[in-house]
Amino acid sequence: MIGYALRRLAQAVPTLLVVVTLSFFLMRLAPGGPFDLERPLPPAALENLRRVYGLDQPLPVQYLGYLAALARGDLGPSFSFRDLTVADLIARGLPVSATLGSLALFLALALGIGLGSLAALSRGGVADRVVGLLAAASLSLPGFVVAPLLQILFGLTLRWLPLGGWDGGAPSHLVLPVITLALPQIGAIARLTRTSLAGTLALPHVRTQRAMGLGRARVLAHALRGALLPVVAILGPLAAALLTGSVVVETIFGLPGIGRYFVDGALNRDYTLVMGTVVLVAALVILFNLAADLVSALLDPRLRLGR
Repeated sequence: MIGYALRRLAQAVPTLLVVVTLSFFLMRLAPGGPFDLERPLPPAALENLRRVYGLDQPLPVQYLGYLAALARGDLGPSFSFRDLTVADLIARGLPVSATLGSLALFLALALGIGLGSLAALSRGGVADRVVGLLAAASLSLPGFVVAPLLQILFGLTLRWLPLGGWDGGAPSHLVLPVITLALPQIGAIARLTRTSLAGTLALPHVRTQRAMGLGRARVLAHALRGALLPVVAILGPLAAALLTGSVVVETIFGLPGIGRYFVDGALNRDYTLVMGTVVLVAALVILFNLAADLVSALLDPRLRLGR
């Protein structure tokens, strides 16, 4: 298992380097710059700022300098938040995004597996059709549509929940963002669980267990072990989708997470802030995929043997 994990990590390093390289040059080649204001700065002041931040150097020199700083764990200063570094901003925003994403992931797994199992057990029945309809609806509604609808219903009409804000992570402020973020993933997990579990329940050894008189709960527990392998396999992309989807959710609900900092950095051409969030997200996606692969390998030894 250790050798399998090391091989996966070795494959992840070139991927991260490619992401960093593409992001660096695309950011630099985009129109505008971090010091392009509505009221232009005097040429001398602009030149001095570019020199201080190293933007007067050729792009290859800036790229190599960024890689060297990144290897030391230095994400650089923020251009738009002048008194803070990128690491400071990430340290502020990451707990917010991590709380939002972990709660959404837990909700998506709990409801998705539960609804998918219900649909598989009543294959072709009313519950199966209702779950399929709900899953299709959740997958077809994007977050920027769901969020305003939830705000109008529960915030403005019923006045049960606040429209946005963080308030130190108060539960009432988390309900709507978590539901918005988890909703499409619930539908995806429910459909995948239903398809996988329905196929597993039809296997000969499962039918034999039923014929031997095992209870329905024990048969289901045994079948879920194999049926959940596809769900485990998509946990990495699922966590990545929750992390990237938080950009829209955090902006709509006014949450101070890394998604909102990314949007602010992109609008202000804050090169280092955008690069810092891209590097963080890319690293987390790689780690999520690695964790999902390791769990899959534990459940199915054939995967780590390369079969």
